[in-house]
Amino acid sequence: MDLSAFSLKGKRIAVTGANTGIGQGIAVAAARAGADVVAIGRSSMDETERLVAPYAVEFTPVQCDLGDVKASAAMINDLLAEGRPLDGLVNNAGIIRRAAAIDFTEQDWDDVMDVNLKSLFFLCQAYARNTLSAGKTGRIVNVASLLALQGGIRVASYTASKHGVLGITRLLANEWAGKGINVNAIAPGYIVTNNTEALRNDPERAEAILARIPAGRWGTPDDIGDAAVFLLAPASNYMHGAVVPVDGGWLAR
Repeated sequence: MDLSAFSLKGKRIAVTGANTGIGQGIAVAAARAGADVVAIGRSSMDETERLVAPYAVEFTPVQCDLGDVKASAAMINDLLAEGRPLDGLVNNAGIIRRAAAIDFTEQDWDDVMDVNLKSLFFLCQAYARNTLSAGKTGRIVNVASLLALQGGIRVASYTASKHGVLGITRLLANEWAGKGINVNAIAPGYIVTNNTEALRNDPERAEAILARIPAGRWGTPDDIGDAAVFLLAPASNYMHGAVVPVDGGWLAR
């Protein structure tokens, strides 16, 4: 097996929401595979930078409110205007709001959809415009969710947004596969992150979730990071529009 097919050495990868959780796991995994990392988000990237440091790659933190669509697209344009290509873009940033559907507010709907779906689409668009106009190839990995494939409860806008992420991933793959841009998605299962803290703090829900996971544990950001490296690396050259569940066997149950 040619292990270089799984290497990101010499690549430059941008990851949104890289300050914590899944985004941080992806940033660290990309660095471990040899990539220079552009870490994008609203919060400090100091912890992520510390975790990436042992791999001796270039680390560039970028502050951006990913709920602001125009600012997000402008940020990608600015990164690519520096004269260095982005070999890959990982759209991981996402937020969640929990409430019964009968009580769900318009604000909670809009806030989630703006970050999780609208901003994601226009980040993809800005990335592809720059990449294609420069005659380059590229990779996009969108972080969806098991709730792109199921309904869930009490997370109406999150579920809708993640179904949308999967649809947009497939549409963009159809449009860009023949132009040299691979667009794929990861569907994480129940991962130990800030977004699942409320579930893990609810003993009844936490027990029920764990009982259904054949692997017998919640996932970690590293589990998602390694899957993202595969979709960013040459090993996945012929993958377009795929969704890769990383769920401990949840969907198989």
